[in-house]
Amino acid sequence: MYAVIRTGGKQYRVAPGDTLKIETTAHTDGAIEFADVLAVSGEEGKFEQELTGAKVTATVLGEGRGEKILVFHFKRKKQYKKMQGHRQNFVEVKINEILVNGKSFKAEAK
Repeated sequence: MYAVIRTGGKQYRVAPGDTLKIETTAHTDGAIEFADVLAVSGEEGKFEQELTGAKVTATVLGEGRGEKILVFHFKRKKQYKKMQGHRQNFVEVKINEILVNGKSFKAEAK
């Protein structure tokens, strides 16, 4: 069971119980709800046709900043060099439940 969601301009394939790092988004009381669901698959190779009201719920595990990425600009023969560092903010979330067409798929308790 998995779903494809869109958040922060990117698409992610998620299943109940997965943890992933997404771009910083607003969350309330440590819970995030993704309503922009692009596809849901309950079985291998079969997709749900009707996605109205489909949503994915998740809990926030933590926030942070990613690894530093170095950006280097160089123009030859002009004596121009510029180096810049960048660290992207992220929110780490754990997918709890996928809801579609009245069916609920939850993470298995360990």
